[in-house]
Amino acid sequence: MKSKILDINGKEKGSIDLPSAFSVKIRKDMIEKVLEVKKSEQPFGPSPVAGNQHSASGLIVRRRHVWKSGYGRGASRVPRKVMSRRGSQFNWRGATSPNTAGGRRAHPPKVVSHINTLKINKKEMLAALKSALSATGNGKEIVKRYARLEGEKVENVPFIVESKFVSLKTKELIKSLKKVLGEKLFSVAVVKKSVRAGQGKKRGRKYKKNAGVLIVVGPKEKIKTNSVEVVGVGSLGVTDLARGGPGRLTIYTENAIKTLGERLK
Repeated sequence: MKSKILDINGKEKGSIDLPSAFSVKIRKDMIEKVLEVKKSEQPFGPSPVAGNQHSASGLIVRRRHVWKSGYGRGASRVPRKVMSRRGSQFNWRGATSPNTAGGRRAHPPKVVSHINTLKINKKEMLAALKSALSATGNGKEIVKRYARLEGEKVENVPFIVESKFVSLKTKELIKSLKKVLGEKLFSVAVVKKSVRAGQGKKRGRKYKKNAGVLIVVGPKEKIKTNSVEVVGVGSLGVTDLARGGPGRLTIYTENAIKTLGERLK
């Protein structure tokens, strides 16, 4: 299976043999499984010792004739800490218990429950990677992935550009992207950041942005820009190729395709 190589002006320059991974059957179930395994969540919760950081143990003896006993004092059976004392007389205050001021939380979120411990087999991971690659070279999958492309026809995928593409500066890179992808695809290619509507603005997620196009570069190639996401072929994974679902708009450099052919024999 061959594909066109485009120059920086979007014109055909030559052709290249695609790795066999671009023609495998797309296993969406495998892709979804990997995305679930790779999910990460910032663990949150109070400190394990919160509300219990005082010198006294908080427990009071309830037996008679015992020093520091709470027996017969008319005090409720609430764990207490000593604020001050005079001989065998104590000034203490309720502590530790959730129903006291400064006490522990009753049922706090457990940090351990937020840690993802799911695993996946190597063969399943490889099958998912090949499926994600195959989806980036399938025009129908790309149209399904983006609502703005509904009814459109995407051809000449996967998009492969000459190595000169990585040497372009940001302004020239954006112009070249427009020529390579065309007007319709370019509308979903550039990362756009906007202020979120609603209460989320007050909850640490003021801004939201789209994923944009993914550019996969070869081992010794680099692109310095914040306008698009760039990933090296050596660290390319399912979470890059299928963020939000299979069929992400992706551009590969000529060297990246050659390296993928060696990596996925």
